[in-house]
Amino acid sequence: MSYRAPVAEYTFISQTILSYDAIAQTLRFEDASADVAAAVLEEAGKLANHVMAPLQRGSDLQGAVLENGVVRTSPGFGTAYAQIAEGGWVGMAGDPEFGGMGMPMVITTAVNEMMSGACLSLQLNPLMTQGQIEALEHHATDAIKALYLPKLTSGQWCGTMNLTEPQAGSDVGALSTKAEDLGDGSYAITGQKIYISWGDNDFAENICHLVLARLPGAPAGTKGINLFLVPKYLPDADGNPGVANTLKVVSLEHKVGLHGSPTCVMQYEGAKGWLIGEEGAGMKCMFTMMNNARLGVGVQGLGVAEAAYQKALAYAMDRKQGRTPVGDGTGAIIDHADVRRMLATMKADIFAARAIALACAQAIDLKTATGDPAQGARAALLTPIAKAFGTDTGISCAELGIQVHGGMGFIEETGAAQFYRDVRVTAIYEGTNGIQAMDLVGRKLMDGGEAIFALLDEIETDIEAARANQPNLAAPIWEAVESLRETVDWMLGHSDLNNRFAGAVPFLKAMARVLGGYFHLRAAAAEGGSGPRNKLARFYIERLLPEYVCLLTHARQGASGLYDLTQDDLVA
Repeated sequence: MSYRAPVAEYTFISQTILSYDAIAQTLRFEDASADVAAAVLEEAGKLANHVMAPLQRGSDLQGAVLENGVVRTSPGFGTAYAQIAEGGWVGMAGDPEFGGMGMPMVITTAVNEMMSGACLSLQLNPLMTQGQIEALEHHATDAIKALYLPKLTSGQWCGTMNLTEPQAGSDVGALSTKAEDLGDGSYAITGQKIYISWGDNDFAENICHLVLARLPGAPAGTKGINLFLVPKYLPDADGNPGVANTLKVVSLEHKVGLHGSPTCVMQYEGAKGWLIGEEGAGMKCMFTMMNNARLGVGVQGLGVAEAAYQKALAYAMDRKQGRTPVGDGTGAIIDHADVRRMLATMKADIFAARAIALACAQAIDLKTATGDPAQGARAALLTPIAKAFGTDTGISCAELGIQVHGGMGFIEETGAAQFYRDVRVTAIYEGTNGIQAMDLVGRKLMDGGEAIFALLDEIETDIEAARANQPNLAAPIWEAVESLRETVDWMLGHSDLNNRFAGAVPFLKAMARVLGGYFHLRAAAAEGGSGPRNKLARFYIERLLPEYVCLLTHARQGASGLYDLTQDDLVA
């Protein structure tokens, strides 16, 4: 069975579980009605199913290569990318002034997931460009916007971001790439960057790099960092690619997965670039792009989870092995209790992660459309959860998919293992999931818990309304929310952030579990009766939600126990 984009599921969540009408009724998004959104998702689904999905296996077998300084991409990628660009999918959320569709982030997020499920290696390319578009829209000069945004939005030019250096990974402030003012409004950029996704390709007219660098005399750490736009080819007087800039791809990384996506080591030798934003504001500008990418990476994990689930389900429905206990069953392994457990877990977690991602996207849209700071705080709160839980779900579903296949899952020809190899990095890049968790219990609680308590209050109000018709589902979620509230109080009571950080990952997982239960409850209530969504909600709430108890217990232990184990103890 080939990949099928989950168009109907996205329509159900956005229009039933959430409130897409609240977005479409704003002046900003008045042209993006529910009917328009449904049509856009349908067309994106066709692109994912028929254009991108057929490239998935081939891109793993014949990945990108570097030949004489030129990156050669996987067969079919150039043709498929042309269709992505021509369809306007790169600039979905872009400003219409520069050729974008101006679509809400809810729709962009859904499309990005479907494309990720079809072929993650290729989808990573437009995701990088989308983030650069947003960064330039917010921080670039009018001249830079006028020159670069139409080309990036149309997909004629591609965008990347260059943060990491060999000695500066998560500690971006340790970077050594330097910038020198050339006195004509441009700068000379010199240094090396690593792990640059889609740092080059053979189908775009130009590649535009956003590069973090430090000016002479700039203060140490992140305060001295600036952001520069450095194109592969310098635009000529007509805005077309002109002479080559002094930058190059040194090598491609040899990766566990994502073989179709070239991950480059980039060398800049006095390459000409232009400052984006004010001096010293490089991290602020880059975070605009990174926050866009963090939600995007979360749904990359989700897309792979969906694809792995579809393949595992098809295999389980076909594979006959052993005697099954279901009298009127098919005789296939889907009749076995443990296989049914794995498939139900995959399906339930995918729904939860998808709903969290769309709730985050909805908050972004409402903040964009109305300027409501509470919606901005909601989006900021949900972003690390959407990123970490989405990618963790991708990894766990890919692993379960291998298990469902049994021995055949360990054989590359089935394609089940590729999902795991491709998705594993999503928990690492754009800020590891540990960093996301520390952000959640650190920065996101700097408001004294205002944003998280507002969310929990809203959830409890909905639970109260659901008690009459769904008492057995609502009560456990109420208890979970109260336990989560108590743990937030514990976090706020510990000013030593290391005590919070020690339990940050289990706290984030617990919060995702509780949010997942809440969204399953809303799905069951929207369906009414005892249909498939009620059954899936009961599975999640009875079997997966209780994990929050252990997770929150872990989260409240503080750091001391970790450091009671010395380095010598760990070696022994």
